[in-house]
Amino acid sequence: MTTSAPTAANATVRGGFLAAIFLMATSAVGPGFITQTASFTAQMGSAFAFAILASIIIDFVVQLNVWRITALTGRRASQTANAAIPGAGYLLSALVVIGGLAFNIGNIAGGGLGLNALLGLDPKIGGAITAALAIAIFLSHRAGLLLDRMIVGLGVVMILMTLFVALQSNPPVGEALRQAVFPSNIDFAAITTIVGGTVGGYITYSGAHRLLDKGLTGTENLAAVTRAALTGIAVTGVMRFVLFCAILGVVASGVTLDLSGQAANPAAQAFAAAAGEIGLRVFGLVLWAAAITSVIGAAYTSVSFLDVVGVRGDAARGRATVGFIAFSLAVFLSLGTAPAAILVFVGGFNGLILPIGLTIFTYVGFARSDLMGGHRYNRPLLLAGAIICALTWYMGAASVGTIFAFLGQ
Repeated sequence: MTTSAPTAANATVRGGFLAAIFLMATSAVGPGFITQTASFTAQMGSAFAFAILASIIIDFVVQLNVWRITALTGRRASQTANAAIPGAGYLLSALVVIGGLAFNIGNIAGGGLGLNALLGLDPKIGGAITAALAIAIFLSHRAGLLLDRMIVGLGVVMILMTLFVALQSNPPVGEALRQAVFPSNIDFAAITTIVGGTVGGYITYSGAHRLLDKGLTGTENLAAVTRAALTGIAVTGVMRFVLFCAILGVVASGVTLDLSGQAANPAAQAFAAAAGEIGLRVFGLVLWAAAITSVIGAAYTSVSFLDVVGVRGDAARGRATVGFIAFSLAVFLSLGTAPAAILVFVGGFNGLILPIGLTIFTYVGFARSDLMGGHRYNRPLLLAGAIICALTWYMGAASVGTIFAFLGQ
């Protein structure tokens, strides 16, 4: 009897970290990233490996700093920003919610594309089904448990299915590794878009806010938070490279992916070319799993920023989350832009938001130890964060025109 309480507590802590890891991972490897990877790999071939590596390095620095500072402050990002710079939390919340809405429209589009490949459904009907299932999860009396278990389960499915297709496509791994370090072509718009699709906007804060909801904060949890962040980054990094290799193998074999038109679904074409009809169905399952977990992650994290305008408590957040998903679906159904184009654009848009939040967190780390209980934050991590922050500002400025041009495709 004496060990049951600590054992239960340890299991709860492990479950909390696992939920945060997979919420970040499935958000970072959502339908936007899958479609972006297919589109850019078709255009750039092995040279896109550099953008993949850059996104992993940027992800490492951003997530490690955001998770650790959030754990130390014990506050949501919007509250931390307001405490550090009066009014900054409102600006950050507005940008994250707008970016989250844009992302969620893309996530619902991804759900439509996934069910189209898996079951042959019209993408708009598939998107509606995906949104309805996500709403049903949030309306459940056991929403928190369902959320955690579904995200972990579908995350494992995504990894295994993508690995299967990567093995089938026989990619030129050696050339990809060489191009990752010595690229023949560097495209800042591609890097900004892929970074935005994996760590921009709401994704930056998804895992950190899940830890807050689980009560895993303070210096006593800092080492465990750091390990969880590193594990999440490793999971997403492997998933990104495996997905890239799966599509690269197809492109390198001479298959041309169609990137134009309302019905364009380049990732589906790649999976089908690699493994035939089975590959197409596997892609549908992978994309749909990525989509519904990202719909949930985008809605959950975006609504968590609304506490600065009075949306607090489980009931209020639940209503706001359902409304957020429903509004995203309504916008998706009314848009005429191709789903694949939406998914590429929203990654770039959230890449433009990333440096703003990163600037605030870097400032907190350097100058506001009072918000972290007097803790003197790790200087090498902060310096790395400052360098990445400057780089994301530069990339955003260099690629903003190209990113908004995706809407016209």
